[in-house]
Amino acid sequence: MKLSALGRIALATGIAVLTTATLPGTPAAAAPVKRKILPVLVEFNDASFQFPDKVKASTPDTYFGAKSDSAASYLSELSRGQYTLVPAVPEQFLGPIKLDLNAAGCPQGKINQMTRKELTKRGLVAGKDYESLSIVFPAQKTECPWAGLATLPGPTTWINLYGTASGIDVVGHELGHNLGFGHQGRVKCTGGNLGACKSGGASHTTIMAGGYRPAGFSAPEMIRAGWLNGGASLKVTKSGVYTLRSLHGKGSGVRALDIALGGDRLVIEYRHAAGNFDAKLEGVHAYRVPKGSYGASSLIDTTTADKTATNNAPPNADAITKLTDKASKLSVAVVSSGGGQAKVKVALNGDSLAAIDATPSKSASPTPSATPTPSASASTATEAVTDDSEPVTELGSEELTAAGGRSTALPLAAGGGAAVLAAGVGILLVKRRRNRA
Repeated sequence: MKLSALGRIALATGIAVLTTATLPGTPAAAAPVKRKILPVLVEFNDASFQFPDKVKASTPDTYFGAKSDSAASYLSELSRGQYTLVPAVPEQFLGPIKLDLNAAGCPQGKINQMTRKELTKRGLVAGKDYESLSIVFPAQKTECPWAGLATLPGPTTWINLYGTASGIDVVGHELGHNLGFGHQGRVKCTGGNLGACKSGGASHTTIMAGGYRPAGFSAPEMIRAGWLNGGASLKVTKSGVYTLRSLHGKGSGVRALDIALGGDRLVIEYRHAAGNFDAKLEGVHAYRVPKGSYGASSLIDTTTADKTATNNAPPNADAITKLTDKASKLSVAVVSSGGGQAKVKVALNGDSLAAIDATPSKSASPTPSATPTPSASASTATEAVTDDSEPVTELGSEELTAAGGRSTALPLAAGGGAAVLAAGVGILLVKRRRNRA
């Protein structure tokens, strides 16, 4: 993956391991979070920033700037103020700090360990003085096959910097991994039949899968983060017609329907241009959530014209009109969509869609689910702040691009208290955790 010095940055492809939390999980708590993040610039024995003054000048803007494309502004707008990044030190970043380490070979594990040791020498305690660590280093000699890497979920990101500044497409993507979001795949379900689906690329409806900054996050990811609360995400328990507000729009209202689908969940959202998001997305979209793991959802695609961030497919190319699942006795149909809201029929337990009155009624609205238990990604008390794990890195020339028809489903392997989430695209390089003295 190459990035020009002018900052044309492709999405990062790294995802990683966190040693203390399993990914299927309950979404995070709804209480507002102010997360202390510490960007640290590091250099090596054989590699330094070509323009260190410009890198130092750009770093505060990248993470905390007032513009909408800073990491703090981006996450605050997406979460409607429920999740805010704040600088861990008055200077907003530290460095450059020179590590006694050569850059060649992309030694991300050693970079992490040695950076944390340097911070300890400076009296900074992980989990107290800073909750997240973002390590920024020059890319010229590292040979790292990614622009960014992150623990998933967890407190660490690595930014392999080309030029003088990174951007939200990389930094925001990696912070999404820290929140527990994997690379979101796409499943092709011909004719809306959920019993006949095949893996088919990346979703492109989220920054986590080729959607870039304007896509923000999808509804399952926002449920995972705990940002759709107070009735914004409703668990459907009876047949009826439900009205959806646009996912990223202002005001109150239902923004996601969460429906049982056997052992999985079906999440329905409505996308429409709002604020800095979704200018190129429109319509009702659906996602399959495996075993309640909202961070590992896949877009359900019933169409043939895949929407990406760079093609000319219409904004509603991936929008659904009807879904059926015989095994779960479930049917979904879009009644209307446009202008900032959508109406969706949901038929449960084999009920007929035709028998449901197309006019929404108060009786059709389910009771909001209770606030879920906090997950490790939002609670610093349960994180592995030492972060000794080796990442699982995905290698490829483009973010989650389908290669040779291979699956982009997100398999989960968890054991011994460790969670690993990897996208089945491109070449996967798995580094096992090393024994340490």
